[in-house]
Amino acid sequence: MNEIINSAERKVSAYIHIPFCEHICYYCDFNKVFLEGQPVDEYVEMLLEEMRIMTEKYPVADLETLYVGGGTPTSLSANQLDRLLAGAREILPFKEGKEFTVEANPGDLTREKLQVMKNYGVNRLSMGVQTFDNKLLKKIGRKHTAEDVYQTMSFLEAENFNNVSIDLIYALPGQTLEGYRQTLEQALALDLPHYSLYSLILENKTMFMNWVRQGRLELPDQETETRMFEETIEAMEKHGRHQYEISNFGLTGHESQHNLMYWNNDHYFGFGAGASGYLGNNRYRNKGPIQHYLRPLRQGELPVLEKEELSKKNQIEEEMFLGLRKKMGISKKHFQTRYQCSIESLYSTVLIELENEGLLVNADERIYLTPKGIFLGNNVFERFLLGDEI
Repeated sequence: MNEIINSAERKVSAYIHIPFCEHICYYCDFNKVFLEGQPVDEYVEMLLEEMRIMTEKYPVADLETLYVGGGTPTSLSANQLDRLLAGAREILPFKEGKEFTVEANPGDLTREKLQVMKNYGVNRLSMGVQTFDNKLLKKIGRKHTAEDVYQTMSFLEAENFNNVSIDLIYALPGQTLEGYRQTLEQALALDLPHYSLYSLILENKTMFMNWVRQGRLELPDQETETRMFEETIEAMEKHGRHQYEISNFGLTGHESQHNLMYWNNDHYFGFGAGASGYLGNNRYRNKGPIQHYLRPLRQGELPVLEKEELSKKNQIEEEMFLGLRKKMGISKKHFQTRYQCSIESLYSTVLIELENEGLLVNADERIYLTPKGIFLGNNVFERFLLGDEI
């Protein structure tokens, strides 16, 4: 992984993966395992070892954002969380005050764990709520209830911790438009600065996918799903949460800086089992199974499973796919600085076609999707695959 030289590529963040869950949700395909019987303490120590090796090998002056995700980071005990965050703050070059997010599950988060997080500068929480319908929560394999969400929110308020984002999923099995509207209403009534809303994606090797194949699961039709997305955008705008990325809405100034880093195609360390990183021109992925991840680290070696060097063509394609997810789209000046060529020189025909189809706006300083283009995002992104011309 070569040195990061280009001035447009100097920003680096870090993602830390905690693969443990007290319960596995039926739709989830992230790298995760049941917490019980797992070597959690050793995993935390080896995570810190990986951070040491990587930051020595690829030194950076300062991290932009820090994000602890999973799995379920709050499935760690308060002591384990303390060890992880203390070690991470000691090893990683991260300045107090920058965005430091931890994913939390309603019901898993305690006051003691929150106190530990605050001690080490965690200033943002991302909570997996998914829906406020208890029947649906059970159906998708979540172990919390809507009541747990309200209870967690009330002690966050008591602790004066307000920078909270929640995730919701729509187009769930058996979910009606009316039922979804209610969830949306309850979510907005919490008056949070940030919301992420995703449609259910059926992933291979999940229980949901198996059930759909067996005909045991009925999902809302495409028309209902589209309507849910339209109503999400309308409701969020009405409550002053602007859509700054296809699935993300926030008050101005509360956009997720960590997620923007992905959409800006910036660089990041990926620490932990199954985590991915992007440094220099290389993407890499760590070994997923816990023991496979731990083994090399016990010998002081990195647990990398695969590494891919991205050609300029790959990098440009990723820049387009990721950047066009943002409402602001892609800055032409930034693109020129980063790739030493203009967007027009590569995509003039595609840009004209997409403008004529009402899917994209080609302004003087940036290109971005129209509302119609946002609904057809994946179809638009495909048009930016380059041939052999670069």
